[in-house]
Formats: sequence, C-alpha cells, structure tokens
Amino acid sequence: MFSCSSWKGSSFNSKVEIQFAGQVVPMAHLLSVSCFSNISSGSRSYSKPLNQWSISSHASVSLPISSSPFKKLALWANRSKRCSTIYAAAVSVGQEARVQPGSGSDQASDGASVPKKVMVIGGDGYCGWATSLHLSNKNYEVAIVDSLVRRLFDHQLGLDSLTPISSIHNRIRRWKSLTGKDIQLYVGDICDFEFLSEAFKSFEPDAVVHFGEQRSAPYSMIDRSRAVFTQHNNVIGTLNVLFAIKEFGEDCHLVKLGTMGEYGTPNIDIEEGYITITHNGRTDTLPYPKQASSFYHLSKVHDSHNIAFTCKAWGIRATDLNQGVVYGVRTDETAMHEELYNRLDYDGVFGTALNRFCVQAAIGHPLTVYGKGGQTRGYLDIRDTVQCVELAIANPAQRGEFRVFNQFTEQFSVNELAALVTKAGAKLGLEVQTISVPNPRVEAEEHYYNAKHTKLVELGLKPHLLSDSLLDSLLNFAVQYKDRIDSKQIMPSVSWRKIGVKPKTVAA
Repeated sequence: MFSCSSWKGSSFNSKVEIQFAGQVVPMAHLLSVSCFSNISSGSRSYSKPLNQWSISSHASVSLPISSSPFKKLALWANRSKRCSTIYAAAVSVGQEARVQPGSGSDQASDGASVPKKVMVIGGDGYCGWATSLHLSNKNYEVAIVDSLVRRLFDHQLGLDSLTPISSIHNRIRRWKSLTGKDIQLYVGDICDFEFLSEAFKSFEPDAVVHFGEQRSAPYSMIDRSRAVFTQHNNVIGTLNVLFAIKEFGEDCHLVKLGTMGEYGTPNIDIEEGYITITHNGRTDTLPYPKQASSFYHLSKVHDSHNIAFTCKAWGIRATDLNQGVVYGVRTDETAMHEELYNRLDYDGVFGTALNRFCVQAAIGHPLTVYGKGGQTRGYLDIRDTVQCVELAIANPAQRGEFRVFNQFTEQFSVNELAALVTKAGAKLGLEVQTISVPNPRVEAEEHYYNAKHTKLVELGLKPHLLSDSLLDSLLNFAVQYKDRIDSKQIMPSVSWRKIGVKPKTVAA
C-alpha cells in the first residue's frame, strides 16, 4: 500500500515520487495509475490538468509491484473525503489556441479558423503516438489520454522496445520545442469513469480516437488473469467512452480502432462491416459474421456490438476502423528527433510479423514461420494508419451512423513476407534463413482470404505499399539497434491451448 498527503488551498506546489522497481520516479511517470486527490478551496472541489495548478509541498511514496496486471494502482489522498481526479500534464496550455490554417481547422461563425479538438485515447502507444503527432502537425488541437500501462507490461514480462523510447512527458516537451505546438496530457485509466468524465469536460473533444485497449492476442492468452484484464479493460473502457460521449459531447465523433481479426478467415469474401444476404426468399443487410480467434479479438467483437447498439439507441456517430497488421516505425513526425521515436516491438507477445522478421534477419536468427505459413492477413504501413485516422476525422459519420472501414492496403501470407525479407536482406549482405516452428495459435494455416478495402481509398487514402526501399529501411533500422535485441524474446512462448488459471511468470 502507499499513501499521499492531500493539499488545500487554491495555489500549491508538489513533487510526488514513487519507489518503482528499485528506482525513484516522478508520480507522473508511474505506470498504470489513476491519481486521486481532494483539492479544495473553500467548499469547492477542482479537477484540472496539473499544468494549470502550482504546487508547493513534497511527498514521497513507496509502491510494491502488483503481481496482477489489472489491479489499479490508485492514489487516495483522503478516503474520508470526496476524491477528485488529478491529471498529469507535461506541457502548458496557452490561454488562447494558436490557430493556423490546415486540415485540422473549422470556420467559426465570425469567419475565424478554429482548430478541431481531438482526444487520442492510448496516445502513448505504437499507433496512438504516431497519430497524435500527425494530427497535431495537421493543426488539430490534440489531447492524449493514457494510463501508461503498456510500459508496465514490458516491466512485467521482461520486454523492451527495439528503439529507445522517451517518457511521454519528454516526448511532448520535445514536440513543443520543435513545432511550438501543445499536446495536452491526461494520465489515468478510462475504466475509471470519474477520471474519463473529468477529462471530457475539461477538453471538450470534437472527435475521440480510441486506441486505448490491450492490443495483443498473445497477451490475452498468457493466463486467466491477462484474459480477464484484456476483456475488462477493453470492453468496460469502451463502454465508458460511449457513456462519456452521450453525457458530455453528444455530437462528438468516435473513431474506434477495431481489427480485421474480428472477421476470422471465412471461405467467402470479407466485406466492409456489412453483408447483404438472401435467405428463404428474403433479403437483408446485416453485420458481417464475426469469428474471433483469441480473448483479445473477442473483446473487439464485443466493442463493435456495443458501439453499433449505442449508435442506434443514442444517436452516437462512430467509425470502426478494422485495422490489419501494422508495420514500420517512422512517420514524418516521429523521425524529427530521437525523443519522438516510436516503439518497435519484436518479441513473441507484442511484435507483429513483418517487424519481427526484420529484427530476426538483422541478428541472423532464422525467420520464425508459424506452422505451414499460409496464414494470410491485411497489412499496412504505420504512415497509412495515421492517414486513415485523419481521413475518418475529416469525414465524420452522421448522427446515429455506425460505419465500418477495413483499414489495410495489401494482403500477404506469412510465407510471402518471409520471402520478401529474405530477398531484401540478401541485398544488404544478410544471410536470411527461414524455419517452421510449431504454431502456438489455434488458426487455419492454409485458407482463402479476400477482404474488401475500398472505402478509405474513396475518401482519399494514398497508400504506402510495401516496397524494397521500405524493407531496406526497416532492416537498416533493425541493424542500427541490434545491440538492444534480446534473442530470448524472439521465439513464441504463449500457447493458445495451454493457457491456464495459474498466473504465468517470466524468468529473469
């Protein structure tokens, strides 16, 4: 357990430190924390981003690491009093927004240009960070909402990004110094509705981009506790977002990151969200059947059903982006400075196929093809992820409309990806070999796959297709950071069939 003193008065200063994994770190850097404190002036309570307060006391806190990945680490200032949420913010918010013409602006009634306000939930993650910078660069006013729990997963499992990644606070400060653009930051758990509602009321978003979910199928299959965490975090978090939109921003557009994995691998073409069928002489257009293949994918299916229902019942406007497998690490914005670098996962839990293959090739490890290697999926460059999100925001759904876009640009089998990496590696003087390893998943290894993906192209998507130059760039990037590669993390260690009740630990 740990505690923190509470403060009174309308002006105060505080530096809160935590003993975490043997190191003293600022409270704002603590992973997976919703911070609560009673802040009062007279009879009123306040909840504001920390950059709007000045604080003067110091507290030191000692914190044990929980063995459960989903127990909240909460700071209770005074249990006997009403608790208000404190948000950790890394940059100051100007009194007036700096307005520049661009795609992120609307025209106000007086003719002035007003930036659209976009809340990016999960903005510290792989897709979320790249998207946050891209939208900010396009003159949207951006706020990141994140519990920073993804960083905690690495500590729990003994993993690390190939690329060194700065703290979220240093990332935002660097972005401000390079561009002059502010990004607001709210640190907390969206499963805590009080926190989320205060963030909504404070920022008043025009659109919410929701990346804030546990996004790994293998993670959800490690053990019972991770399966429960995944479904609770993803489903309850999304429900809270839907209720927040209903209560505090009914015209707000939800852009939700779904997954192509919801569809499974049916023996018919995969449509974009809906399919028209004729049965016993009657015809109807219905949601495309879902065949999820992990507890993670099932959580995404539940999300889609909940969003569709609230669009119908409450008139919410929503776009579900069923995204394929993302590869790459650089966008125009993340390449501006090393403190803006994005994470690149190569391990068997969070790493995606092409990124993993490039890292394996860089250190001379055989490419690990699961089973027969005929598993075929849709893929896209991370530069197209940010482009697709921007297109969805700029062309919002109508009130009560639940749109589904399949977000990928090309289809490849695992064997095809391995062949491409082998060819690209040879050009760089790398001797790349491929091995077949027992498939840890329960999935078809040879199957029909043809998924439609035209709606985003119709909105203006200009895809970055997988090219020799992109593969060269990825391989060179992996070679540059190969000293950071832990070869013990490459082979798959999570089995779909062997998942059990006992929490699975990681050997040092």
